Formats: sequence, structure tokens, C-alpha cells
Amino acid sequence: MFDQDCEFLRLALVEAEKCAAVPTAFSVGCVIAIPSPPGGESLVALSTGYSRELPGNTHAEANALEKARSLSSSELQSLIPSDPSNSVELSDLLATATVYTTLEPCSVRTSGLAPCADALIAAKIKRCVIGVGEPDDFVKCEGAQKLKDAGVEVVWLSGLEEECLKVARKGHETS
Repeated sequence: MFDQDCEFLRLALVEAEKCAAVPTAFSVGCVIAIPSPPGGESLVALSTGYSRELPGNTHAEANALEKARSLSSSELQSLIPSDPSNSVELSDLLATATVYTTLEPCSVRTSGLAPCADALIAAKIKRCVIGVGEPDDFVKCEGAQKLKDAGVEVVWLSGLEEECLKVARKGHETS
């Protein structure tokens, strides 16, 4: 599982690199992956997202969820090799999903928008793999703890912390 987790977190880093750098926010990437076939060990990407990708000061995890929600039933069906007569429900897929995020999902937003940890909990995702904890640059983040308290399996992936933090802070002034 570790190799697969590294692979998907690296995909999330590719997403984070797409972010327009701003000095007042982090650049974060996210991939939502689901088992294919259902119940299997192999994962496929359901959707991706990065900070500020969609209008409205949006975060990576919220964007990946929004893009997943915009998939048609035939697009969802194409991700899961199963009986074509069975319909695939996004809620069922999210309940088996692993979210890969380069930075700990936020637990508070200074903009007043809903925090990403809350959105992941509401989507009933199963597992969250995090590249690095959110630094206290803007707020004190407790996203990982919120996820754990809600029953989401939280994995801190070792080895990519420096790379995730470097991308997160691109466009920030160094002191």
C-alpha cells in the first residue's frame, strides 16, 4: 500500500504545482482515489483538484469533491469494471475512497467558507493520506484530528514532507 500511496501523493503534488501562487494562501493538490474493482487493492483516480482551481477562493479537497460530483453516471461506471446493469452511486464510491492531499485538510477558513475536513467528513470518505501538516502560518489547523474523530483513517505519509511544504509555500516571501 505504501508504494501506491506514494504514487497518488505524487499525483497530488503535480496538481499542487498547477496552483497560482499567492502570498496569503497555500498551494495544495488533491487526488480522490477509489478501489477498482470494488473491494480490490488497486486504486484509480476518481477526481483531482488544486487550490484556487475553481471560482470562489476554493481549496484542493473541495475542488476534487466538486469535480467528482460533476461526473456523469456513465463516467462513474467507466471507472468501475462491474455489471453494466448496476448503477454506480458517487456516495458509495466516496465511502471507499482514499483522499491524497499534499497538506493537511483545513479545519478553519479565514474566508468563512466551509473547512475541507468538514467536507471530507460529510462525503463519508474512508481514508485520508496527508503529505505534511499545515503550518501555523495563517491559522492553527486541526483537520487531521477532526477526521480521526469522525472515524476517517488518517495516514501521515513519510518521505515527501519537504517537497509538499515547498510547493505549499510557493509565492510566499522567505524570511
